[in-house]
Amino acid sequence: MIKNKGGPIEAVIQKVVNDGNHGPYAVATCEGLKGSITFSLEKPVWNEKDRPNRGDIVILDDIRKKRAGWRAQKARFLRPSDEK
Repeated sequence: MIKNKGGPIEAVIQKVVNDGNHGPYAVATCEGLKGSITFSLEKPVWNEKDRPNRGDIVILDDIRKKRAGWRAQKARFLRPSDEK
């Protein structure tokens, strides 16, 4: 569920594409948001050392609606410090 519509949200990775036309990307879904959220797996969007896998929970931020769906401009793994 989207707890704070204006801030970061938790989402679950549904698919990782390593050879997309515009580079590697991931597709995630979030309860409370219709459709999926896509984000790049390259910097500056994804700054983690490892790439996510299907089922991983990530934090997405700066989400924008595009003609083809939602896009996150910032993404990272969920960490224990996020569980407050």
